[in-house]
Amino acid sequence: MTGIMDSVEMPKLPENQKTFAGIPEAVFLEEIDSFMAQPENENCEKVLQRLDEQHGKYRFMAYNLEARRRKLKSQIPDLERSLEMVNVLRKEDEERETQFLLSDQLFIKTLVPPTKTVYLWLGASVMLEYPLDEAEALLKQNVTSAVGNLKSVEHDQDFLRDQITTTEVNMARVYNWGVKKRQAAAKTNATPPA
Repeated sequence: MTGIMDSVEMPKLPENQKTFAGIPEAVFLEEIDSFMAQPENENCEKVLQRLDEQHGKYRFMAYNLEARRRKLKSQIPDLERSLEMVNVLRKEDEERETQFLLSDQLFIKTLVPPTKTVYLWLGASVMLEYPLDEAEALLKQNVTSAVGNLKSVEHDQDFLRDQITTTEVNMARVYNWGVKKRQAAAKTNATPPA
């Protein structure tokens, strides 16, 4: 799998986008005082609630991307094995005894005559017969597509990790700003007049 992973380039990002999945970018709050002075940020709790909601959305996206990555990681070796089998069948010129999986942990012996066609699962319980050349072309195309999709998902995961970190830092900064404001207000209320 490493050879194919290296040979396939990551697809190009759409113009003016940083991710394939359209993940919104988290803005780092450099100047916390001016940010909290904006009219929509009247109190610390509401801002923290918005940031927490954004953080939850990022976590949900991360979960979905990880599930997609795992699926692609398991799909690529299956496609490669199918491609290898097409090459084995192409070289065969006499009957071959083999075993195949009939159901979970149940194998059966059979004789496989030389063939010029194979049946491929396309998904959704659909299987089609292909000549060996067409099957090889389709499988190569599917491997290339799966590897490209895996690379784009991994790119999006890296971007998403940065957005989660930025959001967590923003939450900490807003929380600390609120604590400092409450401490300052407590000091001014507790100081006796001179």
